[in-house]
Amino acid sequence: MTQIALNARFHSHRPTGMQRYALELSSRFGGHLDPLKPDRPLRGPSGHLWEQLFLPSAVRGRLLWSPNTTGPLAIEKQVCTFHDLIPLDHPEWFNHRFAQWYQWLLPRLAKRVRRIIAISEFTKQRIVDLLGVSPRKVAVIPNGVDARFSPRLEEEMEAARKVLGIGRAPYLLCVGSLEPRKNLGRLLAAWHKAQTAAPDEMVLVVAGGSANLRVFESAEFGTVPPRVHFTGYVSDEFLPSLYSGAVALLYPSLYEGFGLPPLEAMACGTPVVTSRNTSMPEVVGGAALLVDPFDIDSIAAAILQVVSSASLRDTLSAKGLVQAARFTWESAARQTLAVLLQEI
Repeated sequence: MTQIALNARFHSHRPTGMQRYALELSSRFGGHLDPLKPDRPLRGPSGHLWEQLFLPSAVRGRLLWSPNTTGPLAIEKQVCTFHDLIPLDHPEWFNHRFAQWYQWLLPRLAKRVRRIIAISEFTKQRIVDLLGVSPRKVAVIPNGVDARFSPRLEEEMEAARKVLGIGRAPYLLCVGSLEPRKNLGRLLAAWHKAQTAAPDEMVLVVAGGSANLRVFESAEFGTVPPRVHFTGYVSDEFLPSLYSGAVALLYPSLYEGFGLPPLEAMACGTPVVTSRNTSMPEVVGGAALLVDPFDIDSIAAAILQVVSSASLRDTLSAKGLVQAARFTWESAARQTLAVLLQEI
């Protein structure tokens, strides 16, 4: 029998953020993992009930890896990956019941499990500060970026434009689900302010699905200015080409445990404008323009800076490719497996 069981509840969810992490790593572990997942997709309370009540009996005494900031309290022989502590730091961004559940669960889970994996130094520090966990219990293993995120050919970029209805105008890109922490309201206000000096034909493309209202409070982002195109959720088939065709990625998020879109954009050779707070400086290093995400003027100034200077874009593109090469899922998988094997 395989010695490590995988909490594979994430198969019920669309592959964004945490789900992408779990899929990428588990696919690289070969025969080391026995994935345990519900017979049918379970979300919300039914998913939590499966995890807390059914999963412990299926583990049968083996080590359990729970990769998505949740796990069964009944199992002490467990390694849990914590992506962030947003429900504790900003409960106002979430549905009240969702926030209450995680405010109750996470402190208990952090103390119960054998080891915690944090995906950034920022997340580790929040775990130590908020949950009273010893730093020695927390291993930092950054996320990676898949090889499919690389500069795409012109015909691939054109195909993505056609499918997503973008047209042929140059575009700035924002990627992320439409939830409060993605800061879309301030980005739209900054784009409206920057339009007077930006090229007349340039548009802002916002790629991301609507927030799940069972999880998040509604993401109100005010009046949508001209020259904004919403694509909805974009599949992995077209995402690398969408990044590659953009003048720049704009990602002024208010809070990230890691933040995959800037890393994916850099791997595609796309200049990045992102926040100077939480984990983002760790991810982008010195390869991006950093802004104050709470300051519309700061975001607008960076937009105009990257739009108006081809030499700056070339510099950011070159630096971004080097920075992105430091993060691979293969490295993350090797380090994660080493932690798991230590706890068997």
